[in-house]
Amino acid sequence: MPSIRAFLEEASLSASITSLTKRINIPINSNSAPGQLAASKQDPWAKSGKYALGWVYFSILLLIIASLIRLYHLWTDKIRRAIHKEEAERTSKTVSPDSDYELNDLPTGNSARKFFPGNGALPVQEAPREESSVSSLAPLNKAFALVRWVLYRPIPTLRYKKREVTFPSSGALVIVSVAVAFVTMYCFIPKPLYYQSIRFGSPPLAIRAGMLAVAMMPWIVALSMKANMVAMLTGIGHERLNVLHRWGGYICLFLSLIHTIPFYITPVWDHGAQAIFKSYFPGQYYVYGTGVAALVPLIFLCVHSLPILRRKMYEIFVALHLPVAIVYLGMLFWHCHNYLTSWNYLFATLAIWVISYCIRLFYLNWTNPRRLSWLIGEEAAITVLPENAVKVTIPTQIKWRPGQYVYLRMPGISVFENHPFTIASLCSEDFPSDYGEQYRDMTLVFRPFGGFTRKVLNAATEHGPYKTYRAFIDGPYGGMQRDLAAFDTVVLFAGGSGITAIVSQLLDLIKKMRDGKAVTKSVHVIWALKRPETLEWFKEELKICRDYAPQDTVQCQFFITAAKRQPPGGGTASQPNTPSRPVSDLLHSKINDTFQGIASKRSSALIRDEAAGDAEKERELRRENEDAITGLPLPYFAPPPKAHTRAGKAKPSFKLDIPAADDPRLRDDSNGGRFDFGFPSTPTLLQKNLMRFAFLPSVGGVKKVGWRTEYGRPDIP
Repeated sequence: MPSIRAFLEEASLSASITSLTKRINIPINSNSAPGQLAASKQDPWAKSGKYALGWVYFSILLLIIASLIRLYHLWTDKIRRAIHKEEAERTSKTVSPDSDYELNDLPTGNSARKFFPGNGALPVQEAPREESSVSSLAPLNKAFALVRWVLYRPIPTLRYKKREVTFPSSGALVIVSVAVAFVTMYCFIPKPLYYQSIRFGSPPLAIRAGMLAVAMMPWIVALSMKANMVAMLTGIGHERLNVLHRWGGYICLFLSLIHTIPFYITPVWDHGAQAIFKSYFPGQYYVYGTGVAALVPLIFLCVHSLPILRRKMYEIFVALHLPVAIVYLGMLFWHCHNYLTSWNYLFATLAIWVISYCIRLFYLNWTNPRRLSWLIGEEAAITVLPENAVKVTIPTQIKWRPGQYVYLRMPGISVFENHPFTIASLCSEDFPSDYGEQYRDMTLVFRPFGGFTRKVLNAATEHGPYKTYRAFIDGPYGGMQRDLAAFDTVVLFAGGSGITAIVSQLLDLIKKMRDGKAVTKSVHVIWALKRPETLEWFKEELKICRDYAPQDTVQCQFFITAAKRQPPGGGTASQPNTPSRPVSDLLHSKINDTFQGIASKRSSALIRDEAAGDAEKERELRRENEDAITGLPLPYFAPPPKAHTRAGKAKPSFKLDIPAADDPRLRDDSNGGRFDFGFPSTPTLLQKNLMRFAFLPSVGGVKKVGWRTEYGRPDIP
């Protein structure tokens, strides 16, 4: 009997061990059960790696489509500009040089062709070439236009009391919906979902979902990086790809739950293997411990990245997201244990992560040893503008394109905070910097709210406008995917501080139009702002647009949405409301002074090397270095408030105080050189009622052209 009992115990132990090894490929032999033989033919565990390839093929297909669309747009834009340049050169050769005999077209005041040429017959105007047959395909353009019309339409925001639910763009939702449908069908359509017994192997449904989740990891990490190959191939900035990164994480969590649940529907302890497992593996007390260790950080990453939590705790989100993601990747290595092809995707994820960070080193302004900013950053000045806006000017050797943005870190204000800001200036030889020929002034303009931006404003008001700070720049990133100079008509919209995103593009477009490098014939700018004082932010840029743009090409409409103008003296910066932190402020000042000292010593060493022992030349170079501070912007001082006296009651005046074009007030520069656009003062009730008639449909169909200002919100159809 003891031998029979020992035999039964050995058989029970063998069966338990077999059930414990179900995650590993179970060998098939002549003694295998019929159910196991059938299961191995239906969906064998050894070939389950093909499900991961399904997601790889799906992602590569989307990447190829986006890249081909970008190449097509680049090609058509270049062809359009080349055709325009060729037409301009051909026209300049065929027209008569004797312009004195030119007869202008009376209704328009412009000449469409040359009448009475000096020599020869009247030039014959050739029919313009069809653009669709040369530079693009008309059916394809119409298809793209239809897709844009459908996918670019915003989804209305859901509002409940004070809460708002904002949806991503329609295009992102379509891509996410297709991805969810693909992975769901790829998991549940193939059969079987479960084997007849857990002894035959892990549930096929769980294996499919697990391999799909692991295969998503390289793409999720790639879409999250600032410098990534997806953005380089598609031309889409990482800030726009980030929505796909977030939804990719949610889909990965969805697949991980599908991977986890089947193991609890058919658990490993069905045949009493729990006690045997603990006896063989005393260091591990839970059979699914590695899976739970990987699932917990994934749930945390998805939950704390929800918009409602991310907005309220953004700094905490930034500080925790990357470390938890590293922990999650490590737990995946432990959980997958190199089964099937899982580690191939995890090593690919790690490689993409490392390569992206290495590429990002080339985007930093302090990692190039051939520049003066190496390890110490650039020198920056802070100016307070009207409406408490902040302008940061950074002379730098970095090159950027219109519409791009950078991440700014200023250790003298906040050591660990790094925030994105759109570049409002143009990187061009027409806008040189006083720091030298190789430098360009990078201008960042923003309205402070809280956190880092409020700290910048407080530092400017506490330390004055002549204190400089060290600025560490990461970028530039983003920018326009299309070339605005390849379009006949360009319409630019901006609201408040959003004008910073289009100022550089507007200046670049006007420059190309003057140089004959742009197809554009009409530019329409619509800017909605609360008060006219906001125009002081970009007074010089607006003067350039008005004075140097080709005639009748640029139209600017300014919509004043606030009911009252700011009183005189209201442009001064408010005193900081945040509590003083002397220890933190002292630490930041020490850090900033340390970097400034290193920069000063480095400049002195370069001056000595350049002078080569010549004392006179060294003194001259040091004077030039001291005068470099004049290249930074001058501070803005609001005019003092005017004293009001009440001599008696005056009759209310209903006269519209709108100065004429030749009003001497428009040419008065006694107010400190401020550019006066001739805006009226705060409108009276009658003035506001009269202004509303401007939004009514015009009776005679008169086209609104030129530069004009209206009170109210823009009525855009």
